[in-house]
Amino acid sequence: MSTNAELFERASRSIPGGVNSPVRAFRSVGGTPRFIARAVGPYVWDAEGTRYIDYVGSWGPAILGHAHPEVVRAVQEAAVHGLSFGAPTEAEIELAELLIQRLPSLEQVRLVSSGTEATMTAIRLARGATGRKKIIKFEGCYHGHADSLLVKAGSGLLTFGNPTSAGVPAEFVEHTVVLDYNDLDGVQAAFDQYKQDIACIIVEPVAGNMNLVKPRAGFLEGLREICTQHGALLIFDEVMTGFRVGPQGVQGLTGIKPDITTLAKVIGGGMPVGAFGGSAEVMRHIAPLGGVYQAGTLSGNPVAVAAGLATMRLIAAPGFYEKLTTQTRKLADGLQQRARAAGLDFSADAIGGMFGLYFSAQVPTSLAEVSAADVDAFKHFFHAMLGRGVHFAPSAFEAGFVSATHDDAVIDETLNIAETVFKEMSEKKK
Repeated sequence: MSTNAELFERASRSIPGGVNSPVRAFRSVGGTPRFIARAVGPYVWDAEGTRYIDYVGSWGPAILGHAHPEVVRAVQEAAVHGLSFGAPTEAEIELAELLIQRLPSLEQVRLVSSGTEATMTAIRLARGATGRKKIIKFEGCYHGHADSLLVKAGSGLLTFGNPTSAGVPAEFVEHTVVLDYNDLDGVQAAFDQYKQDIACIIVEPVAGNMNLVKPRAGFLEGLREICTQHGALLIFDEVMTGFRVGPQGVQGLTGIKPDITTLAKVIGGGMPVGAFGGSAEVMRHIAPLGGVYQAGTLSGNPVAVAAGLATMRLIAAPGFYEKLTTQTRKLADGLQQRARAAGLDFSADAIGGMFGLYFSAQVPTSLAEVSAADVDAFKHFFHAMLGRGVHFAPSAFEAGFVSATHDDAVIDETLNIAETVFKEMSEKKK
């Protein structure tokens, strides 16, 4: 049996940084990543056979818990008939119809293979539909690694952003305006300055990539009003929140109708599936109907679609989201109560099956406030919990996820372990 350290050393010789996605490398918290060998329900086991209560959930898709038997069965049955055809299938129609049925903002939808592909194409579609170049995004919101979205805020309120990745020329982001999340005045000022040049606003309606940050009252409503007023399109990036926070995502919770929605994660049930959609009027601009080109050899992959269909049908069960929300809130509130009882500056928040934990006195409302939290305290907490068998995201800037299999016993075990860790952290501070 190989150890995690041995596997990481081996991986580092053949894979850049030893991982196929950067956050997995534990760079922000230090230490050795756990190489997962299997997962069932709320648990994962690493290569050394150690079991962990898992709150990463494959970064969101595992809403039913890992390896749900009905999802696994659907994948197995689909695989028997072939792994990929590069041709239309009835199952992809069923998934598209199901998504349209669940989300009132969708009249047509195109399946793709990842959230990055969905958001990248959604922006291209918005530009093609409006004939405009500039886009607005918010600092701390991550929409995949497309060039025009790998950007941080400029030095002034309305300056264009600067690339955050080598290999992205400044010219590629010159039409991206980066503003502060939850700052509606900044959005209005941007439209006042650039008027009819802005094609769209893209936003995580509940942010999950700077930890969990909710929109302030009126923020999303204001974005909708401003876009409508100026003829720009509003894109809700619900890659993370779609069917994770409620049966209709954030748009169902708020009643706000975006022009374009991007989806992934839950709709694939753990397999690589993404989607973008909107009104028929907007979607007519996508090839082969219109001039906005998008294609994908594995789009609508039959095995991935089977996993997505099985998942989507199971989460439609009566009471599913009520129970998921209750368990997630129990975790968040329990962590906050125990940390504060130990005298630590700590807060937590939750929505649907997502939660955030912050070593700060108040729940943050922006990237700046998240960044002001005690990152060193988080690192200590992360490793102390991991060492006791609880697997949180290895970053102070990532949301966590609860599944339908995180029952009271699992949540209580987590809280009891956390209480011990918080007390140790409090003693260390004295």
